[in-house]
Amino acid sequence: MASTENGNRRFPEPTPPQPTGRTLVLLHRGAEILQAQNRIENTLGLRAFDAREFAGSTTAMAEALSGGAAVILPRFSVAVLPEAAGAGARAQLSALAASDEVRQVRPEFFMFATSERAQRYHQWVRDGLVLLAEEATSVVVTSAEAPATLSLVSTSPAPFADNDQFTWGLQAIGADKSAYTGRGIRIAVLDTGLDLEHPDFKGRAIVSQSFVGGDAMDVHGHGTHTAGTIAGPKQSSIGRRYGVAPDVELYVGKVLSDNGSGREGDILNGMNWAIESKCAAISMSLGRGVRPGEKPDVLYEEVGAAALAEGCLIIAAAGNDSARDFGLIAPVNAPGNSTTVMAVAALDPKMRVAPFSCGSINPDGGHVDIAAPGVAVYSTAPRPQLSRILQGTSMACPHVAGLAALFAQSDSSLRGQKLWDALVQKARSLGNESDLGAGLAQAPDAGA
Repeated sequence: MASTENGNRRFPEPTPPQPTGRTLVLLHRGAEILQAQNRIENTLGLRAFDAREFAGSTTAMAEALSGGAAVILPRFSVAVLPEAAGAGARAQLSALAASDEVRQVRPEFFMFATSERAQRYHQWVRDGLVLLAEEATSVVVTSAEAPATLSLVSTSPAPFADNDQFTWGLQAIGADKSAYTGRGIRIAVLDTGLDLEHPDFKGRAIVSQSFVGGDAMDVHGHGTHTAGTIAGPKQSSIGRRYGVAPDVELYVGKVLSDNGSGREGDILNGMNWAIESKCAAISMSLGRGVRPGEKPDVLYEEVGAAALAEGCLIIAAAGNDSARDFGLIAPVNAPGNSTTVMAVAALDPKMRVAPFSCGSINPDGGHVDIAAPGVAVYSTAPRPQLSRILQGTSMACPHVAGLAALFAQSDSSLRGQKLWDALVQKARSLGNESDLGAGLAQAPDAGA
């Protein structure tokens, strides 16, 4: 069994990134798009489109790529190359990478709904048991090192619990008592879509778009759950209130397929759409695992910076790859590990870091920025189930996105970096910054 070192501890190797067959090209900031188009066409011998030529048509972009053309997203200075460009074209791609306009050429990878990795978490647990047997002295964490992460079992009462009116998460972040509802604020959720016929969403003015073909209807369930946490109504037809910002203007981008996976180019297209739509924040409960010591991807550093510059905050799940019960802490996933993307860790009702939640173990970025409820989270599910309880940093992320709407409503100047700063400054410190960042996210008027 392969393993890597984390200080004096060993833990299992993360699953390598899974290439899609397509290629991503990051241009230098300020590069002329027309010049980049000509460079791609002349070097690779394929047509290169400026995404703005499609006038917002995701179908046209998909058809261009499937037809063997490249597409450039000018806002992010990123080009998506079709599979044909990577097939036997190593010399041409090397020549492209050496050109003046290009900063990086790399394979495109799949991203996954973070709760989709439950199977991988169980593998971590199994591998952790093996490591415990092999190196008990170096792996076992003493109670002094991590008193709250060794077990989910405790006899002490939880400070928060669901009641007939509110989920424990809304109570913990102060949304249950907030005077703000997100009215007039646009928030995007990029995920597996939404069950638009769910009784708590049917008839609402929701803007939806699929970036993976078909419509934005969710049959997977992950996206319906995360969207519910952001925007579930004040008076739910299915039970207690679970939505942080019930009056928010919800933008639903289906960037993950019905099996919970998606290509980076489609996700970037969704992010571009959300920024173009003037969304104050983008909630992304998705990602891929990274290696210990791996630096943030320069592509997402640039994408996050571009979003902040246009008044949009990208919020991402930190990832579920840890097995803290066995002393195994995995690094924050991409894209949440970028310094320009807000990474959200998961808390349980006792205000402890969730055992699966990734931590700030990588240098040069890769830090957890804030924490939110992510264990035993009640929210919506596609029909006929209507509701269910899930756990994961996927569930923590939309709590923060909903709060971003409340802050944005409370002060119209809170956009981009100012919105980030307001969320962090208001957070309730719980110590343990490497696992929880600034602490538990709070509503703007919490404690007032």
